[in-house]
Amino acid sequence: MVGYTDINWVGSVDDRKSTAGYVFHLSFGAISWASKKEPIVSLSTTEAGYVTAIAATCQAVWLRRMLRDLQHNQEGTTTIFCDNAYAFSLSKNNAFHKRTNIDAKYHFIIELINNDEIVLQHGRSQEQFADIFPKPLARESFVYLKDYLGIFNDESCD
Repeated sequence: MVGYTDINWVGSVDDRKSTAGYVFHLSFGAISWASKKEPIVSLSTTEAGYVTAIAATCQAVWLRRMLRDLQHNQEGTTTIFCDNAYAFSLSKNNAFHKRTNIDAKYHFIIELINNDEIVLQHGRSQEQFADIFPKPLARESFVYLKDYLGIFNDESCD
């Protein structure tokens, strides 16, 4: 199982809240995804990216437990790709935490990393499969991501 996160920082012109998106991929298709306006106004792309990574981490923990209950235990860590380099750095270096205004409840990701349940990796924007959820895309990018995630048009629904 692999996860991807992305944000549209201060994407809402009404309240300046960011829209977060994530997707988890297992074998040949997407098994879980979300697109949601964040509950807080993030003061930086780092904060927004980290909050999004936390939401994806919560989902990863839940999915890992569900897979275990279904006797499909995931060995090793779940990799979550985040294209925000600073949010990725924040998860790796505790010294950065003192310089941020991110609430302590979001720092449980460090415990999961230390327990080898998840690993947060920096993923290039071009390989960010969660881009389809938080922001509008050019048609070519949208179709590519839609196909990658295993979402197909059902012509019988027209």
